[in-house]
Amino acid sequence: MRALAAALVALATLGYPMAVYAGMAQLQPRWMALVLLTLALARAAVARGGPWLAAGAGAALLAAAAWWGNAWLPLKLYPVLVNAALLLVFGASLLRGPSLVERLARLREPDLPPAGVAYTRRVTQAWCGFFVVNGSIALSTALWGSDAAWALYNGLLAYGLMGLFFGVEWLLRQRLKARLRHAGGAHG
Repeated sequence: MRALAAALVALATLGYPMAVYAGMAQLQPRWMALVLLTLALARAAVARGGPWLAAGAGAALLAAAAWWGNAWLPLKLYPVLVNAALLLVFGASLLRGPSLVERLARLREPDLPPAGVAYTRRVTQAWCGFFVVNGSIALSTALWGSDAAWALYNGLLAYGLMGLFFGVEWLLRQRLKARLRHAGGAHG
């Protein structure tokens, strides 16, 4: 049940920019702040670990600022907060190990070879870089972009870039696996 709730929160997070953009034409920011507060409370309810609880608290603070100021900017900063939380989760795994990508890889391949461990560490570092760049663009669109540009980037383009990153990484991983199989067969 917890996994279903977490999936629903993730879907709501994905749809958040478009909901805000649609709400801009119909509602005052303080009413959209209730949507963010609901999302924050849901995030806190399904959170596993400090970074996600902190993200939920941060979202609640953004919602409070939007409510009291009746302003759109705090609502538009939520994607920045999500990127910061993801950076924290991925980055912290690099410090305390094993890296987040290694932990995920070991679910499918428990006996990950040393080359695979090194690769997963580099992929985790690359994701950290992605979240810095993506979060910076999200911040730029919130501060200086039009509402339409903010919604387009944060509600569509950012997800396309994330999918592209996943796809390129998958292709690189297949090449590494083939190279490791070939090297193992040449010596075996």
